[in-house]
Amino acid sequence: MEYGSIAREIRIEAPPEVVYEVISTPEHLKEWWPDEADLKPVPGATGTIAFGAGTPDVKVESLTVVEADPPRRFSFRWVCDEGRTAAPGNSLLVTFDLVPSDDGTLLRFTETGFRERGWEAAVLEEAYRDHASGWDYFLPRLVAYVARVVARP
Repeated sequence: MEYGSIAREIRIEAPPEVVYEVISTPEHLKEWWPDEADLKPVPGATGTIAFGAGTPDVKVESLTVVEADPPRRFSFRWVCDEGRTAAPGNSLLVTFDLVPSDDGTLLRFTETGFRERGWEAAVLEEAYRDHASGWDYFLPRLVAYVARVVARP
């Protein structure tokens, strides 16, 4: 296995405009991914997300928005060493590409940059597997949450 990138493709029964809002705004993000989110969906904006908020093991990650092109693409960099500005080579890049598909959206998800971090093999493998299993957990939550959003009166 090359541990270079994670790619997933999922169909969501909602138009790209709705899916874009759900993947790019804090009030929606925290319903399916982190426990807390503070960011503005504009290129260059920095923010934070937190997992395990309210617990002693809370994990806070900084992120930097790279692209915000509604309703087509939203991408950000994260998993950067503390005190550094996220850039190619020192962070991971998450990209959500939204493609209209009949009456729904085909979401193409990628996370890249694992090898570029320069981690030793064991760290690289662990980070890759952790993120792959994490996205396999959270992306179905995204689909379920969008279904609830579009079902609201």
